Amino acid sequence: MPKLDDRLKAVAVQIRSRVHADIGSDHGHLLKALLTSGRIERGIAIEVNQRPCENSRSTLVGLAADVRLADGLAGLSPGEADSLSICGMGGELITRILETHPERVPPDLVLQPNRRPDAVRRWALQAGFHLVDEQLVVGRLRYVVMRYRLDRSSADPAYDAMDHEAALLFGPLLIQRWESQLQGVLLDEYQYLKELQQRTEQSQHRLNVLAKLLRLKGLLD
Repeated sequence: MPKLDDRLKAVAVQIRSRVHADIGSDHGHLLKALLTSGRIERGIAIEVNQRPCENSRSTLVGLAADVRLADGLAGLSPGEADSLSICGMGGELITRILETHPERVPPDLVLQPNRRPDAVRRWALQAGFHLVDEQLVVGRLRYVVMRYRLDRSSADPAYDAMDHEAALLFGPLLIQRWESQLQGVLLDEYQYLKELQQRTEQSQHRLNVLAKLLRLKGLLD
């Protein structure tokens, strides 16, 4: 797909719908790739700042896309979009955007937090969104791309028979697949946290959960 880095390529392959909204669209490259590849029929780019909004308008000119200057879901009407993406923000900010106008959240979501993916996972469990897929993208930085679908009929089966806290912190489907890339990332983090001279309560908790998971998987004595 054109003009997308590995992170946004991983996001794009998770999206296929009629109308897709992208919050924090920046230059609009994700929507352009989705439109030109036929993965969506219409796009809605929403930006809270003027300059990125102008960047998106320039990128999406001539395509079936609206570009709106608005604060998150304030720029979207209930039922207007079939799917939504929010990428490149912290997990706390992503959840704040989703919680502000819950009636405007589409049934299909692709979310890529730069930090605190556990905040997104906790929100999804409370809001009745099931985790359909998650992918780890490792480059200069590490990202998790998560796809959710609204389903309030039952608890999310992705967390069945899982250590709940480990699943929230490191991803239930990633842990189930347990690929070598994830193992390397977790071992690196374990070593970093173990050697950290002063740990916060949060980092100590993360180390404890991580050590338990790695022992369970046979990677620690």
